[in-house]
Amino acid sequence: MKSDSVKKGMATAPQRSLFNALGMTKEELSKPLVGIVSSYNEIVPGHMNIDKIVEAVKLGVAMAGGTPIVFPAIAVCDGIAMGHVGMKYSLVTRDLIADSTECMALAHAFDALVMVPNCDKNVPGLLMAAARVNVPTVFVSGGPMLAGHVKGKKTSLSSMFEAVGAYSAGKMTEDDVDEFVSHACPTCGSCSGMYTANSMNCLTEAIGMGLKGNGTIPAVYSERIKLAKHAGMKVMELYEKNIRPRDIMTEKAFLNALTVDMALGCSTNSMLHLPAIAHEAGVDLNLDLANDISAKTPNLCHLAPAGHTYMEDLNEAGGVYAVMNELNKKGLLYTDIITATGKTVGENIENCINKDPEVIRPLDNPYSETGGIAVLKGNIAPDSAVVKRSAVVEEMMVHEGPARVFDCEEDAIAAIRGGKIVAGDVVVIRYEGPKGGPGMREMLNPTSAIAGMGLGSSVALITDGRFSGASRGASIGHVSPEAAVGGPIALIEEGDIIKIDIPANTLNVDVSDEVLEERRKNWTPREPKVKTGYLARYANLVTSGNTGAVLKNELN
Repeated sequence: MKSDSVKKGMATAPQRSLFNALGMTKEELSKPLVGIVSSYNEIVPGHMNIDKIVEAVKLGVAMAGGTPIVFPAIAVCDGIAMGHVGMKYSLVTRDLIADSTECMALAHAFDALVMVPNCDKNVPGLLMAAARVNVPTVFVSGGPMLAGHVKGKKTSLSSMFEAVGAYSAGKMTEDDVDEFVSHACPTCGSCSGMYTANSMNCLTEAIGMGLKGNGTIPAVYSERIKLAKHAGMKVMELYEKNIRPRDIMTEKAFLNALTVDMALGCSTNSMLHLPAIAHEAGVDLNLDLANDISAKTPNLCHLAPAGHTYMEDLNEAGGVYAVMNELNKKGLLYTDIITATGKTVGENIENCINKDPEVIRPLDNPYSETGGIAVLKGNIAPDSAVVKRSAVVEEMMVHEGPARVFDCEEDAIAAIRGGKIVAGDVVVIRYEGPKGGPGMREMLNPTSAIAGMGLGSSVALITDGRFSGASRGASIGHVSPEAAVGGPIALIEEGDIIKIDIPANTLNVDVSDEVLEERRKNWTPREPKVKTGYLARYANLVTSGNTGAVLKNELN
């Protein structure tokens, strides 16, 4: 056992005295030590129930012959952090979570781990840590929120943000907005649409690190407690078989995850997180693969904000495994690779039928023949940009219009809510990338304001920042290189004509190379927005969005 290094032999007597101080018995120390990483806190709705999940995991580990020991991980609520300086601290926590979990797991010589995340950066951060630490590991999330109900219709957090835009446009009263406040988010859990948290929890199943239902069983269902017990038991099986995260998170597993991503219509943030997790697992996941996979992968689901179905509906329809089984009918998945269930992908998804063809479209009736996410390139984004094409209305798939340029999110929101943005415009928000932000803020407020103002089918938005999974419309993010490092997005001027062609995967400004080069000569780098603390260190180390915004290793 790895933990023998802190509990066996005379040399470890001091460590054993500290275990004794914890009240641990010789019987407990004779068993494998299983770290349970709890992201419980009292500020994130998706995490307020995780104490119950952790207790269930502990029971499962103990039932299967391990000694469970809990330690914490932080988590930020992106919804609460949205629209102010707090959003600069969202993406950056992914690396804090990975780093601190690595420290705790290796400093205390755990034999195995059960990760209990739920919301946005918590899931990829712990997947990154799992790849680094590489001891047998299983994931079980806190589960999604049930959908809200307003005026007889299901709703969710994205409706809440759009209600604010509708109020600004005079289309809702304050009482109308208050009704959304009271009913849009009715239970604990990760917000109820296919936003980033639920995207990543579903992709944890697809990549093989979570058990069936990890992404879809609602937080308030007793089935979630049973799943947590099974996760605790399963990690002991993986320990006995010595199946580790890097055995599971192979190149084929990441290609499966990208394929499922396209079918589900996941958040564009998956295009940041999957490359970052792959990087930790020693896999080079080039985003150029995304369009190749999208070209052959049908989009089968339109969950909120792309449509009017929610995570509870996907769960009832058969969940992620049913989607995977549908994809496998076309031979789109690698089915011979091992997963955290101890079985192969093929064994996992066998007989997982699609119970609701309205929620999970069959292969012969997809929402589109191509996947839910597209990677765009052009003279604005020579490296790449990303759009959730499944959430774009047909009339905006190809769009041409004048640039309305803003150097920060706040200025853009003021212009949108002030009625200064009109049909046909292309809003450009720059200096909000990983370095420029710093922290690559989500742009849910401006996209929701556009939708709430009734401009969702006539105005596009492009940014070197990123979008919440709750954003919809022609919202193109992750423009790389970003403005802060002199990317071409920094050279766009007010009124330049922007040409967007999502089916052709292109994003261009109608300005000649010669004019762009002349503008470049006159461009000067901006002073860093933050010069002290963690954000300053992050800005110094972070790489581009197209590489997953991973941190540079100064030793290399």
